[in-house]
Amino acid sequence: MPPILDRYATPFVSGLFLVSLVSGVALFFHVGQAAFRGMHEWLSMVLVLPFVLHLWKNWRPLLAYFRRTPFWIGSAVSLVAAVAFAWSAMTGTAESGRRGPPPLAFMNTVLANPASEVAPLLNTTPEAVLEGLKAAGYTVTTADATLADIAKASSKDAMGLAGVLNTLKQ
Repeated sequence: MPPILDRYATPFVSGLFLVSLVSGVALFFHVGQAAFRGMHEWLSMVLVLPFVLHLWKNWRPLLAYFRRTPFWIGSAVSLVAAVAFAWSAMTGTAESGRRGPPPLAFMNTVLANPASEVAPLLNTTPEAVLEGLKAAGYTVTTADATLADIAKASSKDAMGLAGVLNTLKQ
């Protein structure tokens, strides 16, 4: 490894990790999301290169970790935790109180209702909502179906349906 990379790999890993740590904690607590989201995403991607250089620089000492049980236990626990979070989010079994940012959670709550319940919020009729959805290419089989079910039956994104609803309000 060239001396300059050798000298800066660990400091960049440390600095970018701290940025990722602070921005991740801020995002977790919904503080300064506009400022921290892009920073967290992009600088976490930038962190990959110094991390690889750090691994390269410290490969021999790291090999000693690979032979020890705590490394494998820590890796296994981390993998199980990651899979548990990803699995619940991908299968829709995530705890009901955590459905993303408040506007998204609210929109999902609205979409879990049929047109007859949502129409008064839009200052229109259920028939107008269903006709508007049909005109936008959504498949409406029954007036009792939830808006999320209509989006799913139409193989379309529920947020796109929310955009259509926005054009229907009077």
